[in-house]
Amino acid sequence: MTARARRPHRIVVLLLPPVVGFDAAIPPQLFGSARGADGAPLYEVIVAGLTRAPVEGGYGYDLVPQAGAEALRRADTVIVPGTRLPGPRTDGTLTEELRRALGGIRRGTRIVSICTGAFVLGAAGLLDGRTATTHWGYVDEFRQLYPQVRIDENVLFVDDGDVLTSAGLAAGIDLCLHIIRRDHGAAVANRVARYCLVPPSREGGQAQFIQRPVPDADEATTATTRAWALEHLHHHIDVAQLAERAQMSVRTFNRRFRDETGLAPGAWLIEQRVNHARDLLETTTLPVDDVARRAGLGTGASLRQHMRATVGVSPGAYRRTFSG
Repeated sequence: MTARARRPHRIVVLLLPPVVGFDAAIPPQLFGSARGADGAPLYEVIVAGLTRAPVEGGYGYDLVPQAGAEALRRADTVIVPGTRLPGPRTDGTLTEELRRALGGIRRGTRIVSICTGAFVLGAAGLLDGRTATTHWGYVDEFRQLYPQVRIDENVLFVDDGDVLTSAGLAAGIDLCLHIIRRDHGAAVANRVARYCLVPPSREGGQAQFIQRPVPDADEATTATTRAWALEHLHHHIDVAQLAERAQMSVRTFNRRFRDETGLAPGAWLIEQRVNHARDLLETTTLPVDDVARRAGLGTGASLRQHMRATVGVSPGAYRRTFSG
């Protein structure tokens, strides 16, 4: 198939009442914002229900789907947003209508859940023997209903190949950006993140539940220091230097940084440097050693080590997949 004839990847978002409206809005916004180098859309997003009837949103509004369950049969990816649907949420069962709809999904279709959408995948048996996640507040209920699933409440999302699950609410943004990054590389995902004004990357293994009390007006944060670090990744940066810029002791800085990001400063820096290296590999022809230096990772050997640990491939393989 030529590039001219290639159609966008078709995503169907299945609304099940009462649907979590925040979750339902994430995939159309993010995937709908993804564009190729020629400006053409990379995804076609269809919002569907079991029928075309309005779907209760649970907070004073309904959502009107574009299509009924027949759209699932033509999907390349199916996404189930969070839902309070009885059956999957209460006793592990599916209605016959929902079972037929899910049964119509083609073999090989990628299946994704956001938040409590994982309960629907669990009831359908799609998570049996797999590792998955859901909102931390509902993990105990999930374990009781679906003991055959290895549930991990300590991560933002789980990528199990053809089945992916995310934690609650905003973690759905992280998972959708991860999918775009997996499909089309970091540069495309970063453009989507910039357009949507969200962080470009929070790795799946980051802690799901992070205490983030609203700071007092006079309480210092690490946000300005983090912004400075992103502009200076090519320089040597250590925690003492960051703490000094934030006008905090190292101990206070470490504690506040972890409270705000869920990561230690060193781990956060590595994550940002790898992300910057991925972008350089996609958008430049710089040798691997130069990419490593510009990303602050020192040597090509260091970059290869971090790329294999976080992405699973070498810099060269990554560039061949996503450059141009």
